[in-house]
Amino acid sequence: MQINNIGVLRGPVLVFGGVYSNVQALEKMMAIASDLGIAPENIICTGDVVGYCADPEAVVQKIKNWGVHCIAGNVELQLRDGEEDCGCDFNEDSRCDIFSRQWYPFAQSVLSLEAIQWMHQLPHHLAFQHAGLKGRVVHGSTTEVSGYVFASTPWEEKAKHLALANADFILGGHCGLPFNQQKEEKYWLNPGVIGMPANDGTTRVWYMLLDDTTGFNFEHHSFEYDHLTAAARMREHKLPAAYALTLETGLWDNCEILPPAETAAQGQRISF
Repeated sequence: MQINNIGVLRGPVLVFGGVYSNVQALEKMMAIASDLGIAPENIICTGDVVGYCADPEAVVQKIKNWGVHCIAGNVELQLRDGEEDCGCDFNEDSRCDIFSRQWYPFAQSVLSLEAIQWMHQLPHHLAFQHAGLKGRVVHGSTTEVSGYVFASTPWEEKAKHLALANADFILGGHCGLPFNQQKEEKYWLNPGVIGMPANDGTTRVWYMLLDDTTGFNFEHHSFEYDHLTAAARMREHKLPAAYALTLETGLWDNCEILPPAETAAQGQRISF
């Protein structure tokens, strides 16, 4: 497992993930970072740059040229290894599995050799220090790139991974939902994703800002973007119509991956 230590990050740090080939959302995220004056060396992506939407090559090139810190999500690992599916461990013939048979081969067919080579350079984890605390960036968990960690996941499970990482805080991705939890001066933070809405009935997408001005601070932020164009691009390329509809409704087609607590929260507007 490759862990890149990127040292001490000072000042505001912007964290996002799950671009999912959504170039419209990525362009808005880049504009927000520019408006905030946050340089690429203080920006972190938690992986799954490629996914359900229509512009995998454009998204990879923009992330690569932007120069932000990025780890490999399960999608990048599967693509660079030439695997036949996205590696999310869906149940066979589930709706997620059926849809992945549409978007994953599309991504494979349009990604350049240069894009795949870039994926080979991505680490599995990042380690860094911020506000005097030790942090680790993972995609799923410390031990499974496609492991799901949700707000409802027992703290004992999160504490195990914090201990394995020897970290005060973990920044995770993969589950698609923003949340934060703190216990005994340890933190598990998930910024959410920018390529798909958070199943709360709004078209907003999510990122996180860390700030060390007065100790270790974090805030969840959301933004709107041109989701109608993103959805139209998906339909143009005959990608899963249910996912295109999700961009427009803010509701996931299904809750197959979600625990009961997160399933029950579908359609409830997220606020922090």
